[in-house]
Amino acid sequence: MPKISKKLRIGRTRKIIVISWPFFLALLVFLSIQFAIRNAKMVEHYYSIGIYPFIAKFFSSFSNLISFSLWDVFWVLIILMIFIGLVLVLFKKLKFGWYILRTIQLLAVLYSFFYIVWGYNYFRPKIEKRIGWESPKADEMIFRPILDSIILQTNYNYIFISYSDYSKIDSLIEESYRTNSPELGINYPNGTRRPKTMIFSSFFAKLGVNGYFGPFFNEIHVDSYLLPTDYPFVLAHEKAHQFGITSEAEANFVAFVICVKSGDLRLKYSGYQSLLLYFLKDASHMKDYKEYLNKIDKNVIQDLRFRQKYYLGLENKNLSKMQTAVNNAYLKANKIEKGVKNYDQVVSLVISWYHNSNNY
Repeated sequence: MPKISKKLRIGRTRKIIVISWPFFLALLVFLSIQFAIRNAKMVEHYYSIGIYPFIAKFFSSFSNLISFSLWDVFWVLIILMIFIGLVLVLFKKLKFGWYILRTIQLLAVLYSFFYIVWGYNYFRPKIEKRIGWESPKADEMIFRPILDSIILQTNYNYIFISYSDYSKIDSLIEESYRTNSPELGINYPNGTRRPKTMIFSSFFAKLGVNGYFGPFFNEIHVDSYLLPTDYPFVLAHEKAHQFGITSEAEANFVAFVICVKSGDLRLKYSGYQSLLLYFLKDASHMKDYKEYLNKIDKNVIQDLRFRQKYYLGLENKNLSKMQTAVNNAYLKANKIEKGVKNYDQVVSLVISWYHNSNNY
């Protein structure tokens, strides 16, 4: 009898461990996040600079061997598994309680894994503090000459970009990252980066998503519907995420610097044109806004008009609104206070860059 009771106790203990370990792990991650929020410098030193580069190298060295997106396939399998489980519950092949428990366990593991392999980067110091910049106050006297400079450079670097340029563009962006990483506080090489096409490009084009970073496998994705003019900037943006830059404004800023500090006109034009759109949006309230528009060359204006018409033609407004709402909630949950408006904050970062680097 004592032996049987001992086996029962061991069996029950094992059962409790099997059931509870995902929740225990998720709890530890949650508590560590609360600590990380209050200790950004420690996150930077121990995780972003210390641990994450090894994680990035490990996962990217594996995922880069495979041409298709592991991230896309992974989520299809997860959704299918949850759906099949629900069908089996409806046909009484699985117990409802068991199904719910396993689903919550899975979500707890995914939550923990996300932060362990990349998500803690959300809590590192902002780029101004990492680099040691002085942030100038928002002022039209500073904004106007920079807008003029961006218009001038966009006009000057105008060039036609072709789909056949993509391979060369990728290597040029890598070279620019290698050269400019010290200025941007980036830990280069941080593994390897192989751009992959989204498996569901048509669907994401309807959402208005041009690219994304898959943290579970350290993968960079671009949409096959992306215009060649946008390709260098979007690719540089997604690579910034792979380097542990989580803020969308910071990723936009890094993409801008990487593009415009390259010696290649294709990268320069993509970088300046992309930032021109953000600056024009901020300038739209100014009384002399039209005067700035008149400074833009006809070729650039044609590109911008075609770009707007092209992406609006792909976009599904309802799906896009839903995606924006989800992304907004996701960003705010990870302490990006402005949510999707964070993308637009790239303007202030670029102004800081011009101010601190004397790039007027």
